[in-house]
Amino acid sequence: MENVIELRGVSKALKAFTIDNMDLQIKQGFVTGFIGANGAGKSTTMKLIMNLLQPDNGEVSVFGLDYASHEKEIKDRIGFVYDSNIFYESLNLKDISRIVAPAYKRWNHQQFKAYVNQFELPLNKPIKKFSKGMQMKASIAIALSHDAELIIMDEPTAGLDPTSRRELLDIFQEVMVDGKRTILFSTHITSDLDRIADYIVLIDEGKILFDKPIYELQEQYALVKGSTELLDPDTEAYFIKIDRSPNGFQALTKDATKVKEVFGNHVVIEEASLEEIMFYMKGADSHYD
Repeated sequence: MENVIELRGVSKALKAFTIDNMDLQIKQGFVTGFIGANGAGKSTTMKLIMNLLQPDNGEVSVFGLDYASHEKEIKDRIGFVYDSNIFYESLNLKDISRIVAPAYKRWNHQQFKAYVNQFELPLNKPIKKFSKGMQMKASIAIALSHDAELIIMDEPTAGLDPTSRRELLDIFQEVMVDGKRTILFSTHITSDLDRIADYIVLIDEGKILFDKPIYELQEQYALVKGSTELLDPDTEAYFIKIDRSPNGFQALTKDATKVKEVFGNHVVIEEASLEEIMFYMKGADSHYD
């Protein structure tokens, strides 16, 4: 399976944040959800992938190419969808398309018009009068109109109402149907990924805690609830993190089958959501990846 993005031993020191010796692979033809709490390192990693920041050490390659020799070729094949408007607010979509089109070899004006119509976007209305959802749709239309093979989205659904979020997620599913595109979707709204993600990458304090298919997470990780009397140094080893209260304990495990075998019917085992996994993995030891 080909990797569209590869980070090998990448380190980057910023004023109040450090990424240290990161390895990351994003697979072609799939939707990868990139999750972590605010400040975990998602945006910094995305900037390294897009060459908006350069690593202090290590290598970043996209489509098997490095930015030093192939920056224009790489960016011609990438579409970016940001969490906020990146265009001049006084411009309309007709103006923006005329400005953007010459930057891409494969710009297709008819395709752009088709997406504008599909998304019900006005061509002559200034961007500053667009809603947040309309701005996201405009970014998607532009990304898809130059036949982008890799779509990188940084918090694209943040600040949207539930209806607009659902509509955007449907659009993302549609563009993946032909299997030619790859999506890297950075978000802290983990529920958005339940419907569309194939892989999940969790980052915390600049470190990748895991990179797994979403079905593996659903099969392996679980929330366990029971009496604190069941806990001792041996049984605690089955859990990544434990929350104790006067009413008992709640903990995350990455081996639901083994917990069931050890505790039997003395505990309640429930499927863990991505949000719960992210919460309990924060600050977890690296041996759980």
